[in-house]
Amino acid sequence: MSGQLKRALQEHERWRTEQCLNLIASENVTSPTVRKILGCDLGHRYTARDHFYLGSDYTDEVEEMARQLVCDVFGSESADVTPLSGHVADMTLFTAFTRPGEKIVTVSADDGGYPGICEGGYPRVLGLRTLRFPFERDRWNIQTDKTVELITSEKPRLVVLGASLILFPYQVEPVAKACLETDAMLAYDGSHVLGLIAGGAFQQPLKEGARVLIGSTHKSLFGPQGGIVASFQTEGEAIKQTIFPAIVDNAHWNRIAALAQALLEVKKFGRQYAAQVIRNSRALAQALDEAGVPVRCREYGYTASHQVLLDMDRLKDAEKIPDRLQEANVIVDRGMRLGTNEMTRRGMQEKDMNEVAAIIARIVSGQDTPCAAKRKVIGLARKFRRVQYA
Repeated sequence: MSGQLKRALQEHERWRTEQCLNLIASENVTSPTVRKILGCDLGHRYTARDHFYLGSDYTDEVEEMARQLVCDVFGSESADVTPLSGHVADMTLFTAFTRPGEKIVTVSADDGGYPGICEGGYPRVLGLRTLRFPFERDRWNIQTDKTVELITSEKPRLVVLGASLILFPYQVEPVAKACLETDAMLAYDGSHVLGLIAGGAFQQPLKEGARVLIGSTHKSLFGPQGGIVASFQTEGEAIKQTIFPAIVDNAHWNRIAALAQALLEVKKFGRQYAAQVIRNSRALAQALDEAGVPVRCREYGYTASHQVLLDMDRLKDAEKIPDRLQEANVIVDRGMRLGTNEMTRRGMQEKDMNEVAAIIARIVSGQDTPCAAKRKVIGLARKFRRVQYA
């Protein structure tokens, strides 16, 4: 290892794990056991569903274990753990169940939807016609009645619930009923809320009428980076026929083994963790709002997920705030979508969220300079270095 590479890795590790408060909703932290598994011998190896490679008996056992754990945790009949990301899981879904020229319905990127499955994303590559869910920004949710009308009149082939900015559960059952009556496929992209679904704290898409649940394994779910597909048996067969070898070949089996370990942790600690994530989100949102930092959806309890959404339209110099927070070692994204998932896994509770909110509010208001706030952040971060729920 070169000295420059070693230094960069060491500095990153020290900064992001010991000195920062990470509020990026798309990230989490894995347990020491999961990190150890990521470095195991499986990282060098191949296997394939056509059994072209020999020496893979234990690799196949690990993959089957991971698939069964997905079924157990999410209540599915079938599972695929080979997608390398949530986006690859999305690609598999669209490839398996749509054909060029057909209509789909997704949450628009303008309303917090994932750009990868909106007008300019993968549907464009497949030649699909993308329709937007009717959306109500005051509640930050789809308009269920108008969605049912849209499905009934337009008869799309595929309807995908889920978004990158997701604060509240959807009313899945009326949407599922409309899809059943029009022969549309209903899927749920749970990339952001997968850990909350696993912990029984958000909603249960497959029980409520969705036929396929897809998602990333490293956001509110505290696994390694990757993706999964969970579904009923009929849809699972279509996924299986689609994914190999067209979309995924080498699935990185060290990642799949690490995912299996993370799912074992979810089975043991997932309910406790997910409930604390949501309590922390609400505590953070309320404390920020009371400190003068505007937060969306106050009248609806702010949030029921791991996310808190600041009202950027009501913030002075809003575009500068993410950089000022980073100077103070508070890590956010540029949409000011704050996530409590990682700090919860590091052991923070509601009282700690109040302290985080006070730090953010003083930076936003200009009462503290980033340099002054940074000392407080480092002191707080060092209290929460050990991964919990593991």
